[in-house]
Amino acid sequence: MQWRSFAGGFIKRRLTCECRPKGLLFPPEAGGGEKAVWRNKGRQRVTYLTINGRVEVDRVVYWQREKGTIVPADTFLGIAFSRFSPGVRELSCREASSSSFKQASEDLARVGQIDLSVEMVRQLVEQEGRRVLEAQKNYDLVPGWTAQECRKKDEGPSCVITGADGVKVPMITETEKQKRRDNRRRKRKSFRSSCGRRGRKRKGSDQSYKEFKLVAFYDSSHDHQYVAGTSGDHRVLGRLMRREAGSLRLDQADVSYSVSDGAEWIRRQYQSQLPMLTANILDYFHLRDHLIVAARTVFGEESPQGAAWRKEMSGCVIEKGPVELLCRIRELRQSLRSPVKRQALDQLTNYVAPRVEMLNYKEFLSKGYEIGSGPTESFCKTLTGRLKGSGMRWDKPNAEALMALAAIRQSNLWKRYWKLQQASAA
Repeated sequence: MQWRSFAGGFIKRRLTCECRPKGLLFPPEAGGGEKAVWRNKGRQRVTYLTINGRVEVDRVVYWQREKGTIVPADTFLGIAFSRFSPGVRELSCREASSSSFKQASEDLARVGQIDLSVEMVRQLVEQEGRRVLEAQKNYDLVPGWTAQECRKKDEGPSCVITGADGVKVPMITETEKQKRRDNRRRKRKSFRSSCGRRGRKRKGSDQSYKEFKLVAFYDSSHDHQYVAGTSGDHRVLGRLMRREAGSLRLDQADVSYSVSDGAEWIRRQYQSQLPMLTANILDYFHLRDHLIVAARTVFGEESPQGAAWRKEMSGCVIEKGPVELLCRIRELRQSLRSPVKRQALDQLTNYVAPRVEMLNYKEFLSKGYEIGSGPTESFCKTLTGRLKGSGMRWDKPNAEALMALAAIRQSNLWKRYWKLQQASAA
């Protein structure tokens, strides 16, 4: 092994694989006829980037007609999976999760002396996000807690709260993609002959924004929390909801309930996928927002009378229940003649009436349930904050990959995931 330094302060190591530990490196014993013989195709050099510098490895490549090419030394050294160490990949994901790929590339070079292009950082991070999704799908990366652990000071019944929501993410359209391709084509025109064949083009989105969906599980103390997201529709989220609830053993919780904004697709998925929930609660602050909108239409903007009515209705639904709230709304509507004001109260009634069973706040509060979906709203911001930067546009698979990396950080699975990556490279 030889050591030498080069520009930038890196340490470059050249490793020649001469040894053949018994039972670990090929070629295996010949047998089974001529086709079973592994042929030595000579040495090839490969580079492997680590957080301590770049390693160059000269290793022997073997080939067989039935099984193709194999490089035993890569497996033995733990570099068959990637040309970048888990440490480099983790630092790239850490930097890119809070800043642009360009800024992450500059920070890696300045702080960690890891010289990666902007494009390489982007590819590394997006590939890692896809590996996270695959690990979750294969149950290699499961929550680090179960429903039975969600107790207040290890006493009392176990309680798990869940919430689901949708959030808009900016997408790159096919028109925008075509403009980018045209710009690149013009830049490459002078050296087109030297350009290699490019990969399959991915089609752009048909809309500028797409709704991504997420589901969260947590306890009242927030010592245990788990969140997962998807770019799929409500049916995909329902399957994700059921899968993660199974990993958490939600059916073993003494108390479990949902708090959401009451969207129809959320209610439907909770009822069909998680029937073990003891209650489905409408977020109090979403109801309050609807009361504010109705009060402004009926009484006018910034009207003291409207503020008093909204406050009275907010207290009414908590103290006397949703049926009394509907009666008060009907009484106010009968006293009005303006079609616009009546329509505003009709919209409020149509929002409250189908969700009466979700508005028994007095009963919920008496049992110690939460009636606000603040944690779920917070998860929406943290999981998509990186995706909503100024001027950013995403392909759906890449956006989902970035969201998966943010999700494992919020779920306290970051260290566990990278330990799995280190173990697989060992």
